[in-house]
Amino acid sequence: MIRRALVFAATLLALAFLALPIVAIFARLSWGQLATQLSSSLVTDALVVSLKTSAIAQALVLVLGTPAAFVLASHRFRGRSLVVTLVELPIVMPPAVAGIGLLAAFGRFGLLHTGIPFTQTAVVLAVAFVSGPLYVRQAIAAFEAVDETLVAASRTLGAGPVKTFFRVVLPLARGGLGAGEALAFARGLGEFGATIMFAGSLQGVTQTLPLAVYQEFDVNFKLALTLGGLLVLISAALLLTLKWLGSSSTSAFRFAPSTSS
Repeated sequence: MIRRALVFAATLLALAFLALPIVAIFARLSWGQLATQLSSSLVTDALVVSLKTSAIAQALVLVLGTPAAFVLASHRFRGRSLVVTLVELPIVMPPAVAGIGLLAAFGRFGLLHTGIPFTQTAVVLAVAFVSGPLYVRQAIAAFEAVDETLVAASRTLGAGPVKTFFRVVLPLARGGLGAGEALAFARGLGEFGATIMFAGSLQGVTQTLPLAVYQEFDVNFKLALTLGGLLVLISAALLLTLKWLGSSSTSAFRFAPSTSS
């Protein structure tokens, strides 16, 4: 009985610890000034830059990451584990190090000698670099979970590799792919370290929502709280989307008969 009470108390403390900072953001908001703060040029500019760069970055992640994940999931070759480790490395790499690496690669005096740093393109690359591995890692697992007998049946019925991929593999893996993209989008939207190192924080150009929060922290704490609340709501919406995609992936096999015909 005492052990159960201790476990219950520890659970409550853990939940309180996790919930308190989130509750505190909304408790400290200046609700009377909320409309004015949200309509300020700083907030609207940061929101537009965040959504625009995140959308472009995630399009790159999907276009490049999906075939890469499929190859890694469906082929076994020497050095595969090393390639997968390289893909996953940005997930655990400190964001500041990611920013330094991007500068060393794409900076004016970097390996490629480009003028990308401190432009909106730099924000896109930073977001794609830190968020893409989350999608690729989940996509590999989603493709590996596809029933090989259905793929073989499609090939037996005369469908080529490309048609089988789009008509069978993608629909069966769509739940996992969607969940991976939701994770990547959330990570990219909250990206801070690599972006500020590689792209800077120029309002209306490279300043995203997290960078605006950092800028206003010492200048206008109430506005920083408003920006934080906005990011919490966006993150919550993404989390609910992720949960919905995760639950829908369990019924993906129902689409197999129509897609393999």
